[in-house]
Amino acid sequence: MKQLSLFDNLPPLEEVAAKPSIDESKLSKAYYTITEVAEMFQVNASLLRFWEKEFPKQLGNVKKNKKGDRFYNKQDIATLKTLFHLIKEKKLTLEGTREYLRSNKKKVKDDKSLLENLHKVRSFLVDLKSQLK
Repeated sequence: MKQLSLFDNLPPLEEVAAKPSIDESKLSKAYYTITEVAEMFQVNASLLRFWEKEFPKQLGNVKKNKKGDRFYNKQDIATLKTLFHLIKEKKLTLEGTREYLRSNKKKVKDDKSLLENLHKVRSFLVDLKSQLK
């Protein structure tokens, strides 16, 4: 009889680790440049500028200097994290994301934090399993 494991039928940890994991509590600076934020999310800066145009209600107040350089604060990064989750991870269309944000504001934040906690628990369990071997 085969022993069941918590780790059966889970995607490899490399796939999970490849997704950007941004811990908002570890953000130390007041503002981050668009290049820094793009690196955090592992996307191009042009995608962030595109999302700024597509979601003006959520990202319309991104600070810009006289030259036009964008600077993101912690709240902007949290908003981007939500958009990234809906568009890249849940695979919603832009219109679907807008509708989802309109109708499920609280649910979006709860889903995102639940998913982050589950990823942390899983990585802890995988580490624990490797130590037991």
